[in-house]
This record gives sequence, C-alpha cells and structure tokens, in this order.
Amino acid sequence: MVNKTIATEFILLGFSGIRELQVFLFAVLLMTYMVTVTGNSIIIMIIWIDRRLQTPMYFFLSNLSFLEILFTSVISPKMLINLMVQSKSISYAGCISQCYLYFMLGTVEFMLLAVMSIDRYVAICYPLRYTTIMNSRVCIFMVWGCWVGAFFSVLTPVIELSRLSFCGSNVLDHFFCDIAPMIQVSCTNTFFLEMLTFISSSIVVISSLIVTAISYSYIVSTILRMPSATGRQKAFSTCVSHITVVTIVYGNTMFMYVRPDQSYSLNFDKVAAVLTTVVTPLLNPFIYSLRNEKVQEVLREAVLKIGQN
Repeated sequence: MVNKTIATEFILLGFSGIRELQVFLFAVLLMTYMVTVTGNSIIIMIIWIDRRLQTPMYFFLSNLSFLEILFTSVISPKMLINLMVQSKSISYAGCISQCYLYFMLGTVEFMLLAVMSIDRYVAICYPLRYTTIMNSRVCIFMVWGCWVGAFFSVLTPVIELSRLSFCGSNVLDHFFCDIAPMIQVSCTNTFFLEMLTFISSSIVVISSLIVTAISYSYIVSTILRMPSATGRQKAFSTCVSHITVVTIVYGNTMFMYVRPDQSYSLNFDKVAAVLTTVVTPLLNPFIYSLRNEKVQEVLREAVLKIGQN
C-alpha cells in the first residue's frame, strides 16, 4: 500500500546548490527583470504613441513585448523572493496556476511568432496589397486567435497534471513549477501525462515552425528575384530580428519539452529555463530596436524631447 497524500504546498529548491552566490544572483536577476519590463514597456509605449510605427508589423511587436512582460512576471518575482527567504514554499493552487500560465504564455509566443512570419510574408511578397490584406481587423483576429488557441491547447495537460498524487515528497528541484519536476515527485503513473505533454508541445512547436518555415521559403524566393541589391538587403533586414528571436525561442523549447521523457536532465532544464524565462524576454526589445531604423529614430527623437524639456 502506498501512502498517497494531497499536496497543499511545494518547496522550490531553485538555486540552493550555490548558496554563497544567492545575493549576487538575486541582484543580477532583479536587474535583468527590471530591464526586461522597462525595455518592453518602452517598445509598447513608442509604438502606440508614434503614428509612424502604427502598422501591422509593429502592432504584432507591441503584442510580443506585452507577452514577454507577462511571461517573465509569472516566474521572476517568485524566483527572486525564494532567493532571499528561508521558506521557499508555494501553494498547490499557486503551483498549478504558475505552471498553466507559463505554458499558456509560451504557447501564445509560438503562435505569435508564426503570425509575425505570415506578416513578413505578405509585406515582402505582396507589398502593394499589404495594408489591404493585413488590415486592423485581421491583425486583431490573429492575435486573439493566438490567445484563445493557447488557452485551450494547454488546458487538458494541466488538468491532468492537477490529478497527480504525491507520496510524501513535495520538494521540486526547480525554481518554478514546471511539469518535469512535478512528474519526478509524483507516485502516480505519469506515462499518459508525459505522452500528452510531448504530443501537445510537439504539435504547437512543429506546426508553428512549419508555418514560419513555409513563410520564409516564399520570402527568400521573392528576395532572391529582386533586381536591386539594395532592395534585397532592405527586405532581408526587416526579417533578421524575427529570425533571431525564432531561433532562440524554438531552440530552447525543443531542448526542454519536445522529447518523450520529461523526467531527466533537470539541471540542464534549469539552464534552458533561465534562458527562456529571463534572457529571451530581456533580449527581444534590444534585438528589435537595435536592428530597426524606424524604432531607433523614434527612440532618438523621444530622448531629445525629454532632454529639451
């Protein structure tokens, strides 16, 4: 007989293996979180204030920045608190909620990146019809589709996760409530949940990757047929930032979740999770602003106005 218990809370070990660096790690992660929120907020603000940036491309970028703020805010505040307190507990309901929000927002990001690749496809392959095809109604519909699709695609695996039983141990070897460490401490047969997670994550990642790959195959084909070298360079430069973000996001997620066994390499998962939840949201505003002349111009003008005032 196994003593099955209903968990009321979990203990997040986080980075307890490097206690002497806790304060330093807290300072670095706090600064990273503040820069991430500030950088993405600035991107959103200038896009919605300046008319030159009120186009479908920047509409999707502002939504991506908003998503990155939410994504890192689901993980970072609790992680920062646990670095500085002795009790590293999180309630059962809080753990399940954090897990759901983490995967839902991650799914939205994949769908949104696929939508942004479609936007670049229409802009480069059908420039004269771009504003007609990608009108405001279509853009809003596509963004809402990302959120609604993510909400339902993650719901079933997390409901199945909430049904797991735990036999004594409630210690999760992670800095947030991920599926893998919860599976590790569960005494329930988790084969169905592991397969469900693998299949659902594979469908989301691979389908969005296929959409992105098809879009860019047409984009590359169109760019190569352009007679002007300047035109080719300008067209390609509008895609570099998006390609960079796609490479980072897809690479991390495929390493962490698109595999049948969810119960091993937790130390490697922590590193990849830091990249996904902390580093990527930090890099996005810099990747897009440093590679985009319009954004740079608007930022310079905003800084000059602030300096004059």
